[in-house]
Amino acid sequence: MISLSLGVVERDGLVQYIANGLPVYSHDKDNLAVFRSVTSNFIEQGLCRASEVARCFGIPEDSVRKQLARFREGGEQAFFGENRSENKCHKLRGELAKRVQRKLDKGQSNNSIANEEGISEGAIRYAISTGKLKKKV
Repeated sequence: MISLSLGVVERDGLVQYIANGLPVYSHDKDNLAVFRSVTSNFIEQGLCRASEVARCFGIPEDSVRKQLARFREGGEQAFFGENRSENKCHKLRGELAKRVQRKLDKGQSNNSIANEEGISEGAIRYAISTGKLKKKV
């Protein structure tokens, strides 16, 4: 039980939410975006509280509250729209990525490139580790 009126059950990889004994929503157990949207929607509707969601699923309450704020600001599209930026390098795109790659090809260090371009060295390391940039060996 998430709250007195809302429960959840997982069977065969499908998560089902039950409100007052009736099924109200279901999704694949690995679909995190739908989970965040659905639980935020339930909180917004007053079916449960953020603390109850956190307790039931064993996740930090702060995370639930952040997702709720995201839901309130952008609705469901905040989790599914094109502007979703999770797991993407925010700064290394387009022309900047091309400039950084040219400098890496010339053998310039990550630190000096980061200082010249006004980005963090970590952003360059991340892009290299994900394969978006290639470092000359």
